[in-house]
Amino acid sequence: MVLMRPTIRQVFCIILFLGLFLMTLRPIADPDFWWHLRTGQLIVQTHVIPYTDPFSFTNLGKTWVAHEWLSELLMYGLYVLGSYGLLILVFSLIISGAFLLAYLRSPQDSRPYVAGFTLLLGAIATAPTWGVRPQMISLLITSLFLFLLDRYRKAGNLNFIIPLPLITLIWVNLHAGYFLGLAIIAVYIAGGLIDLFKTEILKTESPNHPTLKSLLALCAILGVSILTTLANPNGFHILLYPFQTLTSQAMQQFIQEWFSPDFHQLEWQPLAWFILVLIGAGMLGNKTVSPTKILLTLIFGYAALRSMRFIPIFVIVTIPILAELIGSFVNIRTEIKPSGRLFKWLVPILLVCLVLVVGLRFVQVVQDQSNSIVGAFPKAAVDWIEENQPEGNLFNSYGWGGYIIWRLYPQYPVFIDGRADVYGDKFIYSYIDIYRAQSDWEQALNEQAVNLVLVEPTSGLANVLRQSSSWEIDYQDLISVIFEKK
Repeated sequence: MVLMRPTIRQVFCIILFLGLFLMTLRPIADPDFWWHLRTGQLIVQTHVIPYTDPFSFTNLGKTWVAHEWLSELLMYGLYVLGSYGLLILVFSLIISGAFLLAYLRSPQDSRPYVAGFTLLLGAIATAPTWGVRPQMISLLITSLFLFLLDRYRKAGNLNFIIPLPLITLIWVNLHAGYFLGLAIIAVYIAGGLIDLFKTEILKTESPNHPTLKSLLALCAILGVSILTTLANPNGFHILLYPFQTLTSQAMQQFIQEWFSPDFHQLEWQPLAWFILVLIGAGMLGNKTVSPTKILLTLIFGYAALRSMRFIPIFVIVTIPILAELIGSFVNIRTEIKPSGRLFKWLVPILLVCLVLVVGLRFVQVVQDQSNSIVGAFPKAAVDWIEENQPEGNLFNSYGWGGYIIWRLYPQYPVFIDGRADVYGDKFIYSYIDIYRAQSDWEQALNEQAVNLVLVEPTSGLANVLRQSSSWEIDYQDLISVIFEKK
């Protein structure tokens, strides 16, 4: 049997996606990961999806819309089967899959080189948001929605959009990002109506313009998809949840992923380049962009500039658009097959080396996971609490609540954790005042009967507690300090 020698294009694609997968491999560092893991474990142990807060003593029993319960079951199942290594592997594949679908949406004549360039730039622009978190599942499903809707727009085949309500049914139980899917369908309908108006009323040329029948089919799919969102443990409340999150002033003000990207920071420079290249390609290119693509770019571009959380969605949406624009004035096409003995052996050796590099990187990331935990979370302090079992309610830093839930629940309920929607704006503002040692922080601690404090040594609260005669230090290191009330 004679093996076909790969072309340069095929070798480029293999290197591109191995490189992308290599980029996605990183230790788990998301503060919310830990309470997701504990929630999955709680569901497995109790066979009940929580409807009220079980983890804090400050808001115990308060209504909790556990919209990520299915993702949490998945994460805990992966942890049981393969610990952190399997979680890292699966979520790296999820992120890579989202970008693969974006690449496949790019025009055929832009692949692999132009589309590969835009994919790589987009991946670098979104890298700071990657991790083992349910948002990455939403990223993959968003990319799948766009892929199916693009195929429907081009081919008019109902088979591409019939699965969307079923996918929505699963999505709504995985993450509240399901709302993105509904919004994207609505944008395709709005863009199609503009296209139809231009073609039928203004009598202008519009390639692949939709028909009224195809738009009505999309409207029906949107209606059915909205109905399927009600098939979740929280019923119609899940429809309100995204709006409650988006309108929370405390979340917008204090939670980093809701901030606008700071282009003074080096990690967000690739996003600036991506946006500038998108603008420049639009000015230089001679390609007419459809109203749907313009709406998608404007809506998700605004969302990304308003909140870092939406940057991956914006990039996934616009990678094919940018590839199409650049491809209108840059055309790189080659089917060259490597010739000669040198290339005959060089290509397989190169690919084997890349696979080995990816494998070694994966092993290194898994081995570094314990160091990552020590560097980002109060592991040693929690070890001390486990060993010495001090009594009393515990005040903790916001970012450490999830880790404490994973390590110390139910013996030590937390003061606060990453479920900001559970605590509400008023409570979060109160927490910030205590953490910064502002206003009546001491009275607030007394009202919650707090006898233990676990915070960063440089925090405002730590500074005033060191000077207080009512508190003493039980434990301290470079990461954390534990105070106990005398």
